[in-house]
Amino acid sequence: MSPEVKLSHPDKVLFPDSGLTKADLAAYYAAVSEVMLPHLRDRPMNLWRWNAGIEGQRVVQQDIPKGAPDWVARVETPRRQGGTNMHMMCQDADTLRWLSNQNCITPHVWTARHDNLDKPDRLVFDLDPEEGSDFGLVREAALAVAARLRAAGLEPFAMVSGSKGIHVVAPLRRTRETLWVRERAGELGAEIAAEHPSLTTEWRKNKREGRILVDTARNTYGQTVVAPYAVRALPGAPCATPLTWDEVEDPALSPQSWTMKTMAERLASKGDPWADISSHAGTLSG
Repeated sequence: MSPEVKLSHPDKVLFPDSGLTKADLAAYYAAVSEVMLPHLRDRPMNLWRWNAGIEGQRVVQQDIPKGAPDWVARVETPRRQGGTNMHMMCQDADTLRWLSNQNCITPHVWTARHDNLDKPDRLVFDLDPEEGSDFGLVREAALAVAARLRAAGLEPFAMVSGSKGIHVVAPLRRTRETLWVRERAGELGAEIAAEHPSLTTEWRKNKREGRILVDTARNTYGQTVVAPYAVRALPGAPCATPLTWDEVEDPALSPQSWTMKTMAERLASKGDPWADISSHAGTLSG
């Protein structure tokens, strides 16, 4: 059993616009731990840390920080180009608090679990608009991706990223290796973009012409995606928030609709729309 995690410098301000501190971040993650942990457990993590607050430098850390307590779970992950990383995993609320103490505002997780690193159980489409884009088009794009995934025999789930876009995620049975899933996701993304003029798979921004990127690169081995209920390092502390499809259809939806301050009220009224996501795992066909 882990000891009590004491916060160093709990009054450190991480969000200058709102005065939110490290202690506030830790309190938020404690409050959402029950719904958040099922989406974190057993998954290698990257830590997105802001040691001087969100106006300072971002540190993206793959290896578990030096000096991490022995009780923090970890897994050795082979790199594609050789060698390994020692990633941490978040298995309990104490680890979430410890992450807050590391100034980890935004944890990111793999699409695979530690016991089968090369067979993902999540398929991710990241709908990434340009700054100032009409969010209604992003909602329409999410609905189009969802329809295509249903036609492929999968059950889609949606989440506002807390930043600019929407993630559409389908749970998978672990029957295919990462490379196959990545290539198939790219094919599906290209099919969807070809049918919708507002979408593109073009990586170069100067060739997108204002269209929304259908990003399937999150499905690559070792890549990560923002964790559900993670806080984003943006003014107001918006959060990545799982949605119902009725909410995606709502014109009032925005990518930053919920924040550290408002999430408790949402969870009290809505619960976690992804609570049973794993029970809907399907097989991605070729």
